[in-house]
Amino acid sequence: MRKSLLLGSLVLVWVVAGLFPHEPWKADEAYSFGIVYHMLQTGDWVVPAVAGEPFMEKPPLFYITAAGFARLFSPLLRLHDGARLASGFYLLLAFLFAGLSGRRLWGPGRGTTTVALLMGSAGLLLNVHLLVTDTALLAGCAIAMFGLTQAQDRPVAGGVWLGLGTGIGFLSKGLVAPGMFGVASLLLPVLSPPLRTRRYALFLAVAFLVALPSLTVWPFALYRRSPDLFREWLWNNNFGRFLGFSHLGPRKTGSYLILLSYFALPAYLIALWAIWRKLRGGLQETAFAVPFAVFLAMWGILEASSEGRDLYAVPLLLPVSLMAASVVPALSRRTSDILNRLGAAVFTGGISVVWTMWFALTSGHPAALAGLLHRISPAYVPAFLPFPFALAVVFTAWWLALVASGRGRQHGERAVFSWAAGTSLCWGVAMAILLPWLDAGNSYRAVMKSLAVAVPPGHEIAMTSLGESERAMLDYYTGIEPHRIVPGGRNDFDLLVLQTRPGGNDGMGQGWRKIWEGSRQGDAKECFRLYHRDEEPIRQVLTSPDPKLRRKSKG
Repeated sequence: MRKSLLLGSLVLVWVVAGLFPHEPWKADEAYSFGIVYHMLQTGDWVVPAVAGEPFMEKPPLFYITAAGFARLFSPLLRLHDGARLASGFYLLLAFLFAGLSGRRLWGPGRGTTTVALLMGSAGLLLNVHLLVTDTALLAGCAIAMFGLTQAQDRPVAGGVWLGLGTGIGFLSKGLVAPGMFGVASLLLPVLSPPLRTRRYALFLAVAFLVALPSLTVWPFALYRRSPDLFREWLWNNNFGRFLGFSHLGPRKTGSYLILLSYFALPAYLIALWAIWRKLRGGLQETAFAVPFAVFLAMWGILEASSEGRDLYAVPLLLPVSLMAASVVPALSRRTSDILNRLGAAVFTGGISVVWTMWFALTSGHPAALAGLLHRISPAYVPAFLPFPFALAVVFTAWWLALVASGRGRQHGERAVFSWAAGTSLCWGVAMAILLPWLDAGNSYRAVMKSLAVAVPPGHEIAMTSLGESERAMLDYYTGIEPHRIVPGGRNDFDLLVLQTRPGGNDGMGQGWRKIWEGSRQGDAKECFRLYHRDEEPIRQVLTSPDPKLRRKSKG
């Protein structure tokens, strides 16, 4: 019980730290909140849109959830802070079902070990504390994984959970979750002969029936609204991204197995040892075959995809943590001590670095570090905030007490819990005292407010190359929805906003006069310019922006 309470407290610190208060950050969070804001303004849950333009990358479940949290907590929190609670909600679901899966597979006590391994993975920590749909995908995968753990002895209940989780994953990020768990479900009886039964067929049938509404209701509603938008979502943003012909997102540049070597520490190393042990004796054990099959399915689909980002590897952390949890009690004393001491050194050092940065920001000493931090985020104004400071002191003392006490009844568990506690509390310290500094360097508020002041009352703004994140923030902070200029469309606008590079030539012809220019402080890669038309029609600038400035979606 004490271990569970300790872990629960650490999970809350891990989840809540960094969720708020801060502005929507570039780039994923800004456009994601733009979709949420559009839903709050219009009530349209069928067609995700940014500043009035359809944005068909992903289905709407996460955005609907975020809009609900934003509206529910709007008297207490700013809309974007309230919306970000959706990420915390889905993260808690992911931890809950990861723990339930660990307990079902490996027995009492292993659920907390699984959660500790998942929480200690740096890749999870750094990717899911923003307003991103991948948190809902992670929760869906965790629920579906829990369903797979019941395939052998509880086919109906397991099928319900598998179908529910797959449906959540689909409504969060499209076909990737059904693809992953469809492949894993077919692979599982290949790896585990005990599952080659009619009960397993019943399990799959129940899962399909439960998932079917999630797989059909929204796509059908979208198709009825607009067949063109349906094709844009299904063909370009699902098959096109996977096969690479749509050219919408970043290309994959390396193997996810290499990424996991630091993305999933220390769970990845322990999981590799677990795989080696199990392969020597065969994979007849259904319990281990479940996370192994899911890992193979997820890894294979991610490697086959033409696009790739670190964020896409987040679901892989679930099967990795489950496989590692199976052998944690079997870790030798020497291995456990190495992991324990390494965790103590890494996170004590990390907390020390955070405090050093905070001291430099608030006092100006050492001057070299203070100058570097100011150049990174020049908009930050140093201020002493008593409550965040007190939280950081509490988290630091908590960590030092855990290091001194060496909590844990077993050597392997002590190492795992030490790593998880260090991750959580180091993150808590950093978010308590460095969040205002980070926020100042990632917010669009100041530049968009400045742009709005330069717009004469009653005028509409045209655009050609403004990115999704920037359109969303212009709409949110100023209420201005820029109109995209397209051949054959309106050409009677007398104001045009461009997103370009500092010092670059926009190619604007005679008759256009620059009336404003601005950028986020410290951003040397992009700036915004507002032009007023004196004489020439706007059609002369339809092709003027540098094509290199046309932004690709992050995915």
